[in-house]
Parts: sequence; C-alpha cells; structure tokens
Amino acid sequence: MANQKKKLNKTRECRKRRTRAKIFGTSDKPRLSVFRSNRYVYAQLIDDSVGKTIVGVSTRELEKSKGKEKNSKVILSGQLGELIAQKALEKGVKKAVFDRGNYKYHGRTKAVAEGARKGGLQF
Repeated sequence: MANQKKKLNKTRECRKRRTRAKIFGTSDKPRLSVFRSNRYVYAQLIDDSVGKTIVGVSTRELEKSKGKEKNSKVILSGQLGELIAQKALEKGVKKAVFDRGNYKYHGRTKAVAEGARKGGLQF
C-alpha cells in the first residue's frame, strides 16, 4: 500500500514537472496557477521573471462573501475564475498563461479556466 502511494506521488510529480517545463509567466503575460485541495480551490497570477504573485484568490473568499449559500465546488470554481479575471483586469493584466499543474483539464480546473475567460482574461 505504501509503495503504491509513492508511485502515485511520483507520477503526479512527473506530470507537474512536464506541464511546468512548457509554461513561463512574464509581467505582461503572467501564469495563472491553479491548486485544488479537497475543500477549496486556489488560483494566483504569478510573474515568474521576478518570482512575485500579482493576484491570488480562493474559494474561501467566495464562501465568506456569499454567506451560507451551498454551491457545488465546480460552480464555486467558475466564480473563482471570474473573480481572478476581474482582479487581474484591475491590475492591468489582460492575457495569461494557464497552468493546470498536475491536474487534468477537467472539472474544477476547467471551471476556473472557463470562468477566467468569461471574466475577460485571454489565454
């Protein structure tokens, strides 16, 4: 069982490295990085040339602002994408490079990307 976990983590790490090798964010076209935990989704715009985060948001912020409304994780992820696009446009960022990390482009990860596009960010 422990050996199987190690193999799975190693596979995830390889997938992440393979994805990140092709993606690099600059100040005019930062990297939109997505992280999923079991409970929340986090997204941030990163300028890799300087190593700084321009904007960062999470579904925790959405849950606090919306109150006790119960939405699915995918719906909240879509709203998260729209929110990060809105904050990015306020900072003057119109284009970004999408970094899905080690996740498939499916479900919550896809919802963040589509929400960001709907909000006005271009990939």
